[in-house]
Formats: sequence, structure tokens, C-alpha cells
Amino acid sequence: MHSTNLVDILGLFLLLTGFVVGLGAVTVIDLHGFLGRKSAYWTEATTRTHKVTKPLIWIGIGLAIVGGAVFYRQEAFSGIPFIHAVAACVLILNGCFLSFSVSPYLLKKEREGRSQELLPREWQIKIAASLIISDIGWWGSLLLLVVYLLK
Repeated sequence: MHSTNLVDILGLFLLLTGFVVGLGAVTVIDLHGFLGRKSAYWTEATTRTHKVTKPLIWIGIGLAIVGGAVFYRQEAFSGIPFIHAVAACVLILNGCFLSFSVSPYLLKKEREGRSQELLPREWQIKIAASLIISDIGWWGSLLLLVVYLLK
């Protein structure tokens, strides 16, 4: 790791804050979604909860990107910094699907008074795949940060 100074501390702090906020929100909505696969109660709870977790996830991604840009500013754009950048892009694309496809679908069902209905199988499969991508992106990136810090 490069020499530690105030800018490095700020960058790492923002990067870690992004993980805390974003990964925390991802974990909450993932658990709700898992419970909602077969439960009307948890399906409705997931619809309500995602209104809070969605902006937190975007805030987390934003903080992690800004923090990473500051923290890795003196590093070559290869290895772990490069993988983190790719993971951020994947998480953004995945977040766009969730925010602009899944979220409007859930909100429409809620407006129609159908928020307790279980999601159709095709939606459950798409959402499950998206959540797996999200978990691998967030948890994998956190693991890579630990590896980077301990090298």
C-alpha cells in the first residue's frame, strides 16, 4: 500500500462507508426477497423495504466509487483497482435493472393493491439472478479490498 496521508485516509473512509451503506442495504433487501419467494407477507414487506434500500444502495455505490477513485489515485489501473472498477460498472448495470425494471413493477403492483401477491416465476428468476450478481459484486469487492490492504 502507498504511504498513508490524510487524502488516503479520506479515500479509504469513503470506500468503506460505501461498503457499509451499500452492502448493508443489499443484505437487508436480499433477506426480504428470499423470504418473499413463498410468503405474501414478506412479498409486501419487500416492496415496502426496497423504497428505503434502493437509494441506500445507490448512495453506497457512489461513495465506494468516489472513495476508490481517491484511495487508488496513485495506483496503476490494473489488478485490484481495475477489478473494483469493473465490479462497480457491473453493480451499476445491475442496479439499473433493479431500479428501472423491477422497482416500477413492484410499485405498480402496490398501487393496484396487489403487493401481497407472490411474484411470477419469471420475475423471481430474474431477481434471483440479479441478487446473486449483486452479492458477488459487493462481497467479492469487499474481499478484494481486504486482500489489497493486507498485501
